[in-house]
Amino acid sequence: MEFLILLVGLLLGTVLLAGIGERIRLPYPVLMLVFSALVAFLPFLPEVHIDPELILPLFLPPLLYAAAQRSSWSVFRLRWRSLVLLAVALIVVTVAVVAGISWLMVPALGLPAAIALGAIVAPPDPVAVESVAGKVKMPRRLITVLQTEGLFNDAMAIVIFQAAVAAAVSGGEVGWEVAPRFLVGAAGAVVLGLGMAWLVGSLNRFVPNLVARSASTLVAPYAVYLLAEELHFSGVVAVVVTALELGRRARPQDSEERLTRTSFWDVVELLTTGVAFGLMGIEMRYVIEDEGADILGFVPGIAAVCGAVLAVRYLWMFALYRFGGAEKRNRTPGSPREVLVLTWCGMRGLATLALALALPATTLAGEPLPGRNFIVACACAVLMVTLVGPGLTLPWLMRALRLPSDHAASERNERHLARRAEKVALEAMRRSPAATRLPAERRNTLARRMSSLHTLLESDFEQDPEKMLSLKSTLEVMDEVQRDALNAARQEMLSARREPGVDPEAVDRVLRRLDLRTVTLDPRHHH
Repeated sequence: MEFLILLVGLLLGTVLLAGIGERIRLPYPVLMLVFSALVAFLPFLPEVHIDPELILPLFLPPLLYAAAQRSSWSVFRLRWRSLVLLAVALIVVTVAVVAGISWLMVPALGLPAAIALGAIVAPPDPVAVESVAGKVKMPRRLITVLQTEGLFNDAMAIVIFQAAVAAAVSGGEVGWEVAPRFLVGAAGAVVLGLGMAWLVGSLNRFVPNLVARSASTLVAPYAVYLLAEELHFSGVVAVVVTALELGRRARPQDSEERLTRTSFWDVVELLTTGVAFGLMGIEMRYVIEDEGADILGFVPGIAAVCGAVLAVRYLWMFALYRFGGAEKRNRTPGSPREVLVLTWCGMRGLATLALALALPATTLAGEPLPGRNFIVACACAVLMVTLVGPGLTLPWLMRALRLPSDHAASERNERHLARRAEKVALEAMRRSPAATRLPAERRNTLARRMSSLHTLLESDFEQDPEKMLSLKSTLEVMDEVQRDALNAARQEMLSARREPGVDPEAVDRVLRRLDLRTVTLDPRHHH
C-alpha cells in the first residue's frame, strides 16, 4: 500500500510539475528529480525501495519506444556515422578513461570494478536527452544527432557492464569477448524486433477495437525487451527496431489509429518519465544515507570521474568538429558553439542509476564487492552533475550562444511536404472513378476547397426534401473522392518518411493534419 501511495503521489507530482515547467520554461523531468530528492528527506515519509532489477525493465521499454517512434530507418541510414562514433566508439573511450582514472585514484577498486563504473557513467540517457533537449529551441540537426546517439548507446554500456561485473564477482578479467558478444546480441535483437513488428502488425489486422490496437503498442516493447534479455540479446536494440519497423509498416488508411495512438503515447511518456525521475530522486536519498560520512572521503575520486566524463565528451565532440568532414555541412557538430551544446546535453539518467543499484553486494566468495560504495556514490554524483545542472541551464545556454536557428528551414521543409501531399491528392482526385459521378462545378469546388466539405445546410434545404437528398448524395460522393485523395496524400507522406534526408517529425506533423482532415468526414464511410 505504501508503494501504491508513493506511485500516485509521483503521478500527481508529474502532472503539476509538467505544468510548472511549461510556465517557467524548465524541463519537468529535472524538476521532478530535484523535487522528489528533497521531499524524500522529510522524516514522516515511509522508506520505500524498488528492486533495482526492475528499474530498467519497467521504464526503459516504453520510454525507448516513445523516442524511437519519432525517428525512422532513413534517419539511421543517413546518420550511421554518428551512430557508430557516438553510440559505440564514444562509449568505449569513456569507459576506458573513467576506468583508468578511478583505478589510479582508488587502487582497491580493482580493474573489473573500475570498468563497471565506466560502463555505468558512460551512456547519456535517451530519456533525459529527449525530455530536456527536445523542449528548447535547438537546431533540428543537433536534436537528431542526440536522438540517434541516445537510442543505442545503452546497449554497448550494458554489455560492458555485465562482462565487468561477472569478472569482478568471480575474480577474473574482462576480455575481448565483449565485442563479439555485443555484435551477436545486437544482431539477435534486430531479428527479434523485426519479428515483433510483424506479429503486432498481423494481430492488429484482426483486432477491430481501435483502443486495443493502440494498447498493443504498449505491450510490444515490454514483450520484445523481456524476450531479448531472456535470450541474452540486447533488449534496447530490440525495442528500437520494433518501433522503427512498425513505423515503416504504417498504412495510409489508419488515420484514426494514428491519432489515438499519438495521444495515448503522449500520456504514457509523460507519466512514465515523471515516475522514473521521481524514483531516481528518492533512491538518491537512500544512497546518501547508506554511505553516511564515507562520502566525504570519496570526494576527490568522484570529482575526477565527473571531470573525466565531461572532458571526454567535449574533446570527442571537438574532434568530430575538427576532423568530421571536408565540408562544413558534413560535420556534426559544425561549430565550437555546437560542440558546447552537444557536450552539455550528455545527460546521464535512468540507465546510470539502475546499473549502479544493480551492482551485487558480494563476490562469489561471499566477500564484499571491492569499491561498491564508491561506485554507487560516483554514479549518483555524475547523474546530478550531468543532468540537474545542464537540465536547468540549457535554456539559458541556448539563448546565450544564439545558435543559427533552422526554424525557417524546418518550416520550408514542412511547406514542401504539404505541397507534395496536396499535389498527389489532387492527382488522385482527378483519377478517382467516383469523381466522374460529380457535376463539373462540384469537382471544381472540391479541388479548390477540400477543407470546406461539411458546412451547415441552409434552412431552406430542410424544407425541400428532394433538394436535400440530392445535396446529400453529392456530398457522399465528394467524401468518397476526398478519401481517395487523402489516402494518396498519406501514402506519399509515408513514402517520404522512408527517404534519406527527410525529417520524420516534419512528415508526422503533415501526416497528422491529413489524418485529422480524414476523421472529419462522415464516420459511416470510414474503413
